[in-house]
Amino acid sequence: MRTDSDCLVGCRTRRGRLGFVAVTVAILMTTVVVLPTQAGYIVTLEQVGSNVVATGTGAIDLSGLTFNGTGGGSLAYVAPISGNIFIGPEPFEAADTYTGFTGPTSFGGGGVTLASTGSGDRVGMQANTGLLFVPHNYVSNTPLLSSSTWNNVTLSSLGATPGTYVWSWGNGSNQDFTLQVGAVPEPGTLFLLALGVLMLIVVKLRRLSFNAPVSPS
Repeated sequence: MRTDSDCLVGCRTRRGRLGFVAVTVAILMTTVVVLPTQAGYIVTLEQVGSNVVATGTGAIDLSGLTFNGTGGGSLAYVAPISGNIFIGPEPFEAADTYTGFTGPTSFGGGGVTLASTGSGDRVGMQANTGLLFVPHNYVSNTPLLSSSTWNNVTLSSLGATPGTYVWSWGNGSNQDFTLQVGAVPEPGTLFLLALGVLMLIVVKLRRLSFNAPVSPS
């Protein structure tokens, strides 16, 4: 038979557990909803039908980088094993190069694969040589927009490993080059996933709380 003291202890225990869950829910929901917006130049490399498409948007703050030269350039291509990705027009195009960033040296094991088509600004990351390529005479913090397509391939056949790769050279909002290989979950999807997991935790704790044994009087 439950006594008043048993009820008091049980109720406090249940309230404590549910209170903990409530705080956890609030913190995680805030974390999911208020995700920091990535700045700088961001390239997404993802599967679109039978092709792989790279789209680059954002701006680059050249402060903190060292000018390396003018006149160099490249075709649009990807080489995950050496941390290289160049997007924009498919033919060779001159660019300015800069050094002084840090980041990963590769994003997979694939070799060089030229893009089938492309458009926009020539922007490239050549991690194995430590060079960042931007359009010739590029003005710091000017918006950039680039795209390239590799026809009839997959991320796997290109040898690109899904994940997020970041090269940076300071703490400024545009002092990084981010490569996202594979689809990026939308904030709404992350929110629903977190909410579902947390609801399962709440249900489990409630069952444990109400089914907890009570000492006989």
